[in-house]
Amino acid sequence: MSSSNSTTSGQWPEDVGILGLEIVFPSQYVDQTELEAFDGVSAGKYTIGLGQQRMGFCSDREDINSLCLTAARNLLERHSIPLDRIGRLEVGTETIVDKSKSVKSVLMQLFEPEGVTDLEGIDTTNACYGGTAALLNAINWIESSSWDGRLALVVCGDIAVYAQGSARPTGGAGAVAMLIGPNAPLRFERGLRATYMKHAYDFYKPDLSSEYPVVDGKLSIQCYLSALDACYQLYRKKFAQRHPDLVAPVTLDTFDAVIFHSPYCKLVQKSLARIGLNDFVLTPADQRPALFPGFEQFANVRLEDTYFDRDVEKAFMAQYAPVFAAKTKRSLHLASQVGNMYTPSVYSCLVSLLVGSDVDELLGKRVGVFSYGSGLASSMYSIAVTTDRERLAEFKRHLNYVQPLLDRRTKVEPAEFTRLMEVREKNNHAAPYEPSGSVEVLFPGTYYLKAVDSMHRRTYERVPPEQPSS
Repeated sequence: MSSSNSTTSGQWPEDVGILGLEIVFPSQYVDQTELEAFDGVSAGKYTIGLGQQRMGFCSDREDINSLCLTAARNLLERHSIPLDRIGRLEVGTETIVDKSKSVKSVLMQLFEPEGVTDLEGIDTTNACYGGTAALLNAINWIESSSWDGRLALVVCGDIAVYAQGSARPTGGAGAVAMLIGPNAPLRFERGLRATYMKHAYDFYKPDLSSEYPVVDGKLSIQCYLSALDACYQLYRKKFAQRHPDLVAPVTLDTFDAVIFHSPYCKLVQKSLARIGLNDFVLTPADQRPALFPGFEQFANVRLEDTYFDRDVEKAFMAQYAPVFAAKTKRSLHLASQVGNMYTPSVYSCLVSLLVGSDVDELLGKRVGVFSYGSGLASSMYSIAVTTDRERLAEFKRHLNYVQPLLDRRTKVEPAEFTRLMEVREKNNHAAPYEPSGSVEVLFPGTYYLKAVDSMHRRTYERVPPEQPSS
């Protein structure tokens, strides 16, 4: 996985994007159907209403540092990357264990044994958007005069936990590490990044002694959908500016697949239909009857009036159900099985899309990406998949571990899950502290928290990785 150490004077590095992907998720999960019964809610509330099947969770043996250590180390080992080939290391997370010391600084212990200390980048925080901000920083570095020819490593990770109640089933955990550089099989389309940022209190964590957020559920959905509207419309404008020869505007047809930040899977299905609603609203009135037959009742609809309009939502979800099935559904496999990972969420959807598609289905395709973080920050961009079949097959081969690892997880009964969550809650920020969670259930290669001393210093150990079969 090489890149030239310099670029021709006056030219951009070519095809900057993702060279390698690694995902980690908890080894334990709770079944959402069983959680419905345990919580005493109506059957289907979590599984049908939210679209969630299983939820991964971490005991007190794992924290944000251990998740990111595992993802970064696994990526470097799986792709045989010499440590001195990394020139920038960034972390995106909203899971904060220290108000001053960055997770990135903890990850430096992976590099220091070989004397690698020249690594730019630190943590980026804004709810679920921090991973995308770190990723865009890495791309900007490679496309700047500061680039020294090395690769960038971006790690996004979070542990999403909620107090017992209606929000708890929307939790989850995980981390994604991405190797960024030129000549990538997943290329970021230059100049096609649309961003929308605004001040809102839809989801935030003002109590630094607690892992739990404050959530305004209705406002959060409105913020998410309004950000999607704004980003999509700006993406359309930027696409038209970069492709002045194209007569047809950007629509859902422009993308071969569309992936979204996934707080829960049902919202993603609504979001795909929401882009269809944007296409409808932006289509000249005289062209609508041919493109949207039977939608005359929505002729005067305004986007800002439709966030909670069930008639509009149902009509467009029905209209775009085949498009959702073709372009988005397979990207939700990990999201439905693990839950909301926060910053890695949208990138877990990219992993699911890659794992769930054949090489020939992906070659030369364009993937639309929408990333959202409360508070709020959002971006839409697009990824172009290589037309080199051999390179893409090799890229996908490195993800062959994902489904077998999902299948190896340990199911935990809701009562035991609740007990383990109480242990996390009670001992959040405790010092000194020795975790009580099982090490035996962790996957091979997983870093885990060994202890926190009286000065809040954390030490980690690693479950021995599996030896490759000869």
